[in-house]
Amino acid sequence: MLIDLLHSSYFSLFLIVALGFMLGRIKIKGLSLDVSAVIFIALLFGHFGVIIPKELGNFGLVLFIFTIGIQAGPGFFDSFRSKGKTLILITMLIICSACLTAVGLKYTFDIDTPSVVGLIAGALTSTPGLAVAIDSTNSPLASIAYGIAYPFGVIGVILFVKLLPKIMRVDLDKEARRLELERRSGFPELTTCIFRVTNQAVFGRTLAQINARAMTGAVISRVKHEDSILMPKASTMLLEGDYVQAVGSEDALNQFAVLVGEREEGELPLDQTQEIESLLLTKKDMINKQLGDLNLQRNFGCTVTRIRRSGIDLSPSPDLALKFGDKLMVVGEREGLAGVARLLGNNAKQLSDTDFFPIAMGIVLGVLFGKVNISFSDSVSFSPGLTGGVLMVALLLSAVGKTGPVLWSMSGPANQLLRQLGLLLFLAEVGTSAGKNLVATFQESGLLLFGVGAAITVIPMLVAVVVGRLVFKISLLDLLGTITGGMTSTPGLAAADSMVDSNIPSVAYATVYPIAMVFLILFIQVIASAVY
Repeated sequence: MLIDLLHSSYFSLFLIVALGFMLGRIKIKGLSLDVSAVIFIALLFGHFGVIIPKELGNFGLVLFIFTIGIQAGPGFFDSFRSKGKTLILITMLIICSACLTAVGLKYTFDIDTPSVVGLIAGALTSTPGLAVAIDSTNSPLASIAYGIAYPFGVIGVILFVKLLPKIMRVDLDKEARRLELERRSGFPELTTCIFRVTNQAVFGRTLAQINARAMTGAVISRVKHEDSILMPKASTMLLEGDYVQAVGSEDALNQFAVLVGEREEGELPLDQTQEIESLLLTKKDMINKQLGDLNLQRNFGCTVTRIRRSGIDLSPSPDLALKFGDKLMVVGEREGLAGVARLLGNNAKQLSDTDFFPIAMGIVLGVLFGKVNISFSDSVSFSPGLTGGVLMVALLLSAVGKTGPVLWSMSGPANQLLRQLGLLLFLAEVGTSAGKNLVATFQESGLLLFGVGAAITVIPMLVAVVVGRLVFKISLLDLLGTITGGMTSTPGLAAADSMVDSNIPSVAYATVYPIAMVFLILFIQVIASAVY
């Protein structure tokens, strides 16, 4: 009965997952495999003939890669602009060192060219690379070598990623917090204080005339004239002795003091009919609109004092494009605030709802894009493949944010659930497939090709660590994402992703993965045609 159940893919799948989680929770000197342990259990099951269907693995792969792309998309282009050249250079070093290692060992041990290109594709776990190797050599030796190198290509990257922080004595959680503080430092902290109008140059002038927002960067939230608290309007006139409350960075508030008068600590009270509310932007029609286009002050008598996005307070400049889930701090009369709430949506439930149409449509577009064949010449062509197509489309859609009524975003919990589900399916299928012929391949082909494949896997990662840390001094989180992307290792990314609550490795992976995939294919074609 147990044997029959083990040949049932759904029973075997969940048994592998359950045992994998049990193994992943075992810690040895503070090190655990976490979700990556699933692949080791799958290797064992695969050795004893248990197979998870390839379709399930592909289903899991597209879910995992799509959710990674959707999460990484908003930060991808910023990362590409700020760190792209460095990360791409390290990626190129990974690919070059892998190919040079393979060619060097080919001549050292007199290995045939089809086996060498198969070893490169297997050591870097690149299915598109294998397809190119087979097409370029027309030899079954490429497939055999790929099968020998592939298991260590998967396992080696996972173990390297898991051990590297321990070897380098880096606390990834502290590193993530440090990088988060660096990211926040690029957005000055917003504070609130009041100013007594003492500058004669603004006496009797309206807020429109002094144009404080453009002149200083600070936002006026309310004005006190004698005993009255006023909401700021373009026609509000400043008189000697009035008090003005403003919100902005320290530099902006210092400039505001020069413009208006003496700075004092504290806040002005609100009138009985006035309130300050935090409103969520959840209405699709408002996404990507600039704040100034809403004209909230004229239409509702309300002022936005700050906008919170991804844990950061942004200054509400008129040209700031609004994003789904932005939290706007708005001050105004109650009736006006109710109108602004209706305009923005302010529906917290929508943040947690999951619309499956964008997910399904995004994956369909990604799979179709992966089938596109791009020719550089008669002999050189490139196809993004399943992983590359889904990843690139997800990054683009996430960066666009919205197309007509379709919102290309997911709530955090939904993204995490689908990513974990996809990853477990993928690891179980990859593990059983790799474990199926592992022992037999060793017996037939000996240890030489396995050792060469292991060297092609390990040496590029060591090169990346030396160059990344000693030369470019990039963070270990960026380095882990770059290594897994440069090695085109989705299981490696999963290992890095499970070690720290940060999307920095995912963003780095997404930045370099397409580059690694393209150049690996080109290098395999060059080696197959030029090396004998």
